[in-house]
Amino acid sequence: MDTRQLQAFCAVVERRSFSQAAERLGVTQPAVSLQVRALEKRLGTQLLDRSGRRVEPTEAGHRLYRGAQRLLALEEDIVNEVTSDAERDLSGTLEIGASTGPGGVVLPRLLCEFAKHHPELGIALTVSDTQAIVERVAERTLALGIVGAAPRHRGVEYEPFFRDELVLACPPGHRFAGRRISLDDLRSEQLILMQEGAGVREVIEDELRALGVRFKDLDVRLELGLQESVVSAVRGGYGVAFISRTAIEDDLATGTLTEARLVGLEAERELWLVRAAGRSEARAAREFVEFARGQLV
Repeated sequence: MDTRQLQAFCAVVERRSFSQAAERLGVTQPAVSLQVRALEKRLGTQLLDRSGRRVEPTEAGHRLYRGAQRLLALEEDIVNEVTSDAERDLSGTLEIGASTGPGGVVLPRLLCEFAKHHPELGIALTVSDTQAIVERVAERTLALGIVGAAPRHRGVEYEPFFRDELVLACPPGHRFAGRRISLDDLRSEQLILMQEGAGVREVIEDELRALGVRFKDLDVRLELGLQESVVSAVRGGYGVAFISRTAIEDDLATGTLTEARLVGLEAERELWLVRAAGRSEARAAREFVEFARGQLV
């Protein structure tokens, strides 16, 4: 089979759009349409449903997509073996996704440092909720994902990336600052929460439940969507919040935030690396993972 036709077809399936597939491949939209039509003519069946707002694969298209992924992965492996891959500079674009926790502080710094070593490589970071990142990795519109939870999905594989400590962030000069506080202390203070579904919130909810406390037992008046929103509210003196220590390291160093510890609660969470199942990983993605692990030791 002509692998250019398969690449064009797979790009349309993954992007659900001929124009976006053309942009990804660096060719014109008519060229992509021509490749797909030639593939449909050769196989004698319709592969894409073009009737809706988004292009969707037909049943035959789904079957071809799975086989095409295996064939393209094999082609990539063969090319890498023949072309002394390790001697060439990284180029193109590395597209990575992250949930709001790691996407706020940890990953941008790692990507900036990685980019300094590979000036020919473009880097694009997408920050969204965990489920959206996992879906995009499964669809292969993102090369990698870093998320704070590992929801089941047949199209991806997870492995531990690094562990993140959770602390109680407080405004400067707060009565909790630098102390180990009790549950009674916590009940007496206004608590700020991240939105439902946030990894930090889920971990803290489980840990508090193990201590016999639920959020409804606490003085929760503010639920703010993003980690940055919560941090901003704490800086402003509107309450305290459980947050990733990594996310507030600069604030702790400069004194714009302080931290406290809740007796009986030693909360950590695992951040997960998400890869698409069943396909060889691009060299840029592999090298970034190796680089990041070295930085996070």
